[in-house]
Amino acid sequence: MTEMSHQPLNPLTDRTAVADRAVEGARTVEGAGTVEGSSLIEAIESAALSIAHGAASVGSAKVLSLFEEWVGRTPDAPVVIDGSHSWTYQDLDAAAAEVVVALGDRVHPGDLVGVCLDRSAALVVTAVALARIGAVYLPLGPRPGQRRIDAVTEDLNVVCLVGDPQVLPERHRTAEHVPLALPAQGANAGGTVVAAFAPPGSGARRAPDEAFYAVLTSGSTGRPKAVAVAEEALGTLLDWYRHETGLAPGDRQSLLIGVAFDPHLLELWAGLTSGAALVPAPDEVRWDPAVLTDWWRDAGVTVCVGATPMIEPLLDRPWPRDLALRHLIAGGDRMRRRPGHDVTATVHNAYGPAEATVATTAFAMTGTDRLAGEQTPPPIGSPLPGVTVVVTDTEGRVVPRGADGELRIGGTCLALGYLDPELTARRFTAPPADLNLPDRLYRTGDRVRMRPDGLVEFIGRLDDQVKISGVRIEPAEVEAAFEQDPSVRSAVVTAPRTPDGRTRLVAHVRPAAGAACDTDALLAAVRAWLPEQAVPSDVRIVDSYPLDANGKVDRAELSRTAAEPAAPGDGGLPTGATPGELLVLRAVRDLLGRPGIALTDNFSDSGGTSVQAARLLTAIERESGVRLRAPQLLRQPDLRAVAALIDERRAAAPQPGA
Repeated sequence: MTEMSHQPLNPLTDRTAVADRAVEGARTVEGAGTVEGSSLIEAIESAALSIAHGAASVGSAKVLSLFEEWVGRTPDAPVVIDGSHSWTYQDLDAAAAEVVVALGDRVHPGDLVGVCLDRSAALVVTAVALARIGAVYLPLGPRPGQRRIDAVTEDLNVVCLVGDPQVLPERHRTAEHVPLALPAQGANAGGTVVAAFAPPGSGARRAPDEAFYAVLTSGSTGRPKAVAVAEEALGTLLDWYRHETGLAPGDRQSLLIGVAFDPHLLELWAGLTSGAALVPAPDEVRWDPAVLTDWWRDAGVTVCVGATPMIEPLLDRPWPRDLALRHLIAGGDRMRRRPGHDVTATVHNAYGPAEATVATTAFAMTGTDRLAGEQTPPPIGSPLPGVTVVVTDTEGRVVPRGADGELRIGGTCLALGYLDPELTARRFTAPPADLNLPDRLYRTGDRVRMRPDGLVEFIGRLDDQVKISGVRIEPAEVEAAFEQDPSVRSAVVTAPRTPDGRTRLVAHVRPAAGAACDTDALLAAVRAWLPEQAVPSDVRIVDSYPLDANGKVDRAELSRTAAEPAAPGDGGLPTGATPGELLVLRAVRDLLGRPGIALTDNFSDSGGTSVQAARLLTAIERESGVRLRAPQLLRQPDLRAVAALIDERRAAAPQPGA
């Protein structure tokens, strides 16, 4: 296509200029018919401006009502299949009814309930029970950091937490407990589950009356912020999902996404509202691409939602044969390649912030596409039903198609807002006048470009926010976690890229006067405040920060130095190291960007995340031919023990010619 000028136009004052520039582009838009007179101008302007509307959303049925319809129609059909354990729609209905009775008069419509469970039948029962009560489901994950959850329950009026008492914060551990008779079988099932009631903090915020669920996102103040979503917004998304994937009775929908993240709501309720069965993924499946595809085959998964950093490595390998998988929805990060010709599933590159209900645009790809196998980023697609997308300049004016700008989203997909009204007012804004747009637009902070055909291409972020393993991270939140430690005077977090394009977090810590900072101890401490993906892979102790011409911290310079070795002399390889030790040490140092890591260090304690563990397992198999499983890696006390496994496997392997 012919690249348009990137000089933004004001559509309210430059309408003639817009029309003149757009004639050719309007004629190339797929499906554009022949129009005359004023209709021609309208068509040209519509094509010229970076505005796209999804199909009109029809009045979606209530989410819970659709589930209850399936209980009546197919009571004996499986609703959760977890290994050798299975529950029917009738079983789930009865179990949810028991939870409703157990919570009695303690939980009311509109109450926030924090759920600290993993992917399991128990989690599904809890979600249905809370929907029946009208309570607001707040998924927090099975092992929430204690200080993070303390902050959440101080800021938000969380009536109770549901989970194993041993993983709950101290004040909920000692609070009044109501036992819940939840299913206790399955790969991720917990032991005892209770509803723990503790008084909320003074001034804690309630959810809006219309809220169906709420999720946490990273907050620049150092504390997570909560987004509330209405049932209608989720229902509209589910209508699209069922239509796009054909999800129906007999299908098996994965439960793969981490429970604390909003796509978890999509996969959970997609299964429940379609008559399909949900299949919870064992934890190790999420760490190892090879194990994930084996699980797809063994569990008979037909539709799956996964984070892009988890899915993309699969597209670099030969596609497994004999999979029942028809649709694979990937999102949460920029996809850098298209599926190859051997991929038998339709791969959907989906995009959407939690503030706009999980997914707002999508682009479907198959192995028979003309561009299949190309090592080029696909677009994030076109808007889903009920969604309007707009690309604007810094002043909020709509830019021409082909020009870069900030993506703003409106329509029935929008969340009700944050539980903080002031933050809601800053991020959910009025649209430009006279353009027939929804009355609210969410400012994503994402830099995009809309092509003449209306497809949207993702370029990057406009602010300091970054994505690590598909999760949005505010560096300020990570900095605040470090600054909780009395030995830390200040912290600055940067996100340099590795040579292969991966983003990692590096914390630059300035010690308090007279204090000595231990990097391993600091990393251990911040884990209580942050989700896994927000824990930096490297901590660097500094005496001062570089400053720019305005006297502010020069983050660009810090990021540049963070991409270099931390200390030129500390990355040597130990004398007499075994082949396995050399392999592991080099691979981990490269993955984490920490040349000083030693064989006596633990992978997770050194900042290794689940996605990095998957990459480490892939590197080990590529270099040594030894395939380790994620639990084997994570159970080892240090890297020397991991290396010993590799050396043992290689020694036991048959030698060529033997």
